[in-house]
Amino acid sequence: MIEVNDICQKYGQHVALDHVSFSIQKGEVVGLLGPNGAGKSTTMKILTCYLPPSSGQASIAGISLDQDTISLRRNIGYLPENAPLYTELDVQSHLRFMGRMHGLSSATLRDKIAEMAQACGLSEVLKRRIDELSKGFRQRVGLAASMLHDPPCLILDEPTTGLDPNQIVEIRHLIQKLGEKKTVLLSSHVLSEVEAVCQRMLIIDQGKLIASGSVQELAQQAQSGQQVDVTFKGDASQVLAALRAQFSDSRLSSHEEGDETHVSLHCLNTQIALSELVFQAAVKNDAVIVALHRQQASLEDVFRKLTGGEA
Repeated sequence: MIEVNDICQKYGQHVALDHVSFSIQKGEVVGLLGPNGAGKSTTMKILTCYLPPSSGQASIAGISLDQDTISLRRNIGYLPENAPLYTELDVQSHLRFMGRMHGLSSATLRDKIAEMAQACGLSEVLKRRIDELSKGFRQRVGLAASMLHDPPCLILDEPTTGLDPNQIVEIRHLIQKLGEKKTVLLSSHVLSEVEAVCQRMLIIDQGKLIASGSVQELAQQAQSGQQVDVTFKGDASQVLAALRAQFSDSRLSSHEEGDETHVSLHCLNTQIALSELVFQAAVKNDAVIVALHRQQASLEDVFRKLTGGEA
């Protein structure tokens, strides 16, 4: 659905995007992450035809950016971080105007406004002027306007900015539901939000795409391996010897506490099922496992490590 090939963007001597390539399939919800100034908004502006790239190619729904931008925009619903709204209009009039700009008929538009008002929680404010609304409600108006024409691709820049916790949960559920049928690319500084709704993440830093994958895949990449913590009951000397022999190139530490032995095993090989192998070693050596936990870095840990936020 979205194909980005070797995109570069320069502002004078400053390189905002440096040979960025990625693809997003239909039905995927993908998060675009990065520190301030990393190139996230520039990427979104290029994909939505607000900004031509300095070099490289990109396409959405099979339509190239340099072919037919009008047709391409019909396939996109775009919500910038600060939603552009006609604040002197009431909500219903604004949505009607935006729908007509997309070429929707009066009958279709009436149904779509009712549908989006329900989905975005705007039913109670349809007759109110936008300049009288809170920032959270304005954000919801912008989201509703971006979806009126039922585009197959949604590009959302900080979609929950200004929303209260209840509204954030509602918008998350809406994005997840939309992701069942549409392609969604969203940017957010709230990492828990991205982790909650996205199947995959793209991390940009200093204009370069430095990582791509699920939280689990990024965690393994950031940790340079995988770690299992296991607690054995009683004498664990035999299984400890077996683990040291089996994972001779890995780090293994242990300490005793009462009648339990606590073991941490860090393995550089990410291709093996480490937890299963530890369990099998315990069974072969008649060791009793009290607890077994696979350690995984949080998305925040991964983000900080990959973008240089940690020493």
